[in-house]
Amino acid sequence: MALTAPADAEGRQRLGYGRLITNDLIGDTHDRWRTGTYASSRVWGPEWQGQAPDGFGQVLEFRFHGEIIAPENLATPSPVDRPYVGALSFGLHTHFQPQQIDYAVGADLVITGPQTGLDDFQDVVHDVLGGRNISPQVRRQQLGSNVFPRLVVEAGREFEVGRAHIRPFAEARLGIEDMIRAGADISFGKAGRNELMIREPTTGQRYRVVQNPFKGYSVVVGGDIAYVDQSEYLPASSGVVLTEERARVRAGLHWENAKGTNAFYGLTWLSEEFEAQSRGQFVGSVRLRLQF
Repeated sequence: MALTAPADAEGRQRLGYGRLITNDLIGDTHDRWRTGTYASSRVWGPEWQGQAPDGFGQVLEFRFHGEIIAPENLATPSPVDRPYVGALSFGLHTHFQPQQIDYAVGADLVITGPQTGLDDFQDVVHDVLGGRNISPQVRRQQLGSNVFPRLVVEAGREFEVGRAHIRPFAEARLGIEDMIRAGADISFGKAGRNELMIREPTTGQRYRVVQNPFKGYSVVVGGDIAYVDQSEYLPASSGVVLTEERARVRAGLHWENAKGTNAFYGLTWLSEEFEAQSRGQFVGSVRLRLQF
């Protein structure tokens, strides 16, 4: 099914836009560790034919991602807890599908530290909604202002098994964090069919960007495990020792009505990322699109 948008002067057209908000407040209700992210993607390319073309660079995605990572206690953190991190990333990615395997390949620049203003932003949000402000100690010990590169490569293939669609995938990330990851997503329903979906890096939840309208519900479950070689988010100078293995388990529900209004809620369990982390955490992800 072709999904189209007005073409620009060069024949490339805007294919879609997607976003996803993640926060632990709508997960396990705590305010700690991988506490909040915002992801958005804008995609341009030739007329959409239900799948990515086989040519590298034909479909381009401009990706933005913002993230706040925090110690468990923002006022008086444990000396063995992770440092505060504010990170903003801007990247260019391409999607293509030769030989039935779909690839997402791209690079980002990740900006960290007080220069992002995310520590001040979190304090403003907590002043409005309630919550602890960031102490001077946490601010002093946060990851410093810097710019890091990141390369991302993902490959996956979808199989139809009865009423389910199963998509095993593998991913490599190099730069601010070096890791390799493998897992699978299983979906039931029409969301994701003939669409372009982007994987949110913290949770692994995939959000719809080039959309194929449907009416009703669609369910997705998935999980993956990663080996982590190094992470600038957990620098050796902080005294925190990273956990080399990370696991994620997730589930989500898409809903859309006949007018095109749609919503998504997902819940993801994240395993421990450093040795002194006492337990894993649950984070929730939401997206709402209104059509009148």
